[in-house]
Amino acid sequence: MKADLTLYGYWRSSAAYRVRIGLNLKGLDYAQVPVHLLQEGGQQHSDSYRQLNPQELVPLLVDEANGGVRIAQSLAILEYLEERFDGPTLLPQDPLRRAQVRALALHIACDVHPLSNLRVLQYLGDELCLAESVRNRWYLHWLHRGLSAVEEGLAVFKDELSLGEQPGYLEACLIPQLYNARRYQADLSTYPRLLALASRCEPLAAFSQAVPEVQPDAP
Repeated sequence: MKADLTLYGYWRSSAAYRVRIGLNLKGLDYAQVPVHLLQEGGQQHSDSYRQLNPQELVPLLVDEANGGVRIAQSLAILEYLEERFDGPTLLPQDPLRRAQVRALALHIACDVHPLSNLRVLQYLGDELCLAESVRNRWYLHWLHRGLSAVEEGLAVFKDELSLGEQPGYLEACLIPQLYNARRYQADLSTYPRLLALASRCEPLAAFSQAVPEVQPDAP
């Protein structure tokens, strides 16, 4: 039976990784359509994909059961999943805690993650002619600034997950960012709260099944 939800993404995209976790946490079936960000000059720039998503980015979610609506941007997709579908919640019910979760998730998704976005790093290399070592040093500087803030921000949760005993929206954003940090060999030893949270989430099926290396388009 064809899935009503289709996720366009790339196996190593942190933003697509977030959405896979969110879909898994909600217990939703979905099909995946790979959009290779490097082949053919970047398939996200093709005419066929641009017609689906003028932003020329991944992920993109298509909900056939809702008239084929297309939702771009990972956080908007997570909010859509939360509001449209029953099942485990992704966000706390308490308004203050919900705001605290969103504040940290937005910091990760809007302030930290974009600096390692492929198009940003390509511009630094191709247009500004920065060596890879310089680009990586630049990224790691901003990564650590961001992770330090998240580490402090997690103190309000008092060693709990964002939903108490259950992960949700925040963890769906954080785990891919830590994966990305490890790709760049970042030293994470100074972030005990982040590492403790990761150790509780990464073994769970919703997270392990979303890992980039097990996706159908992974090499």
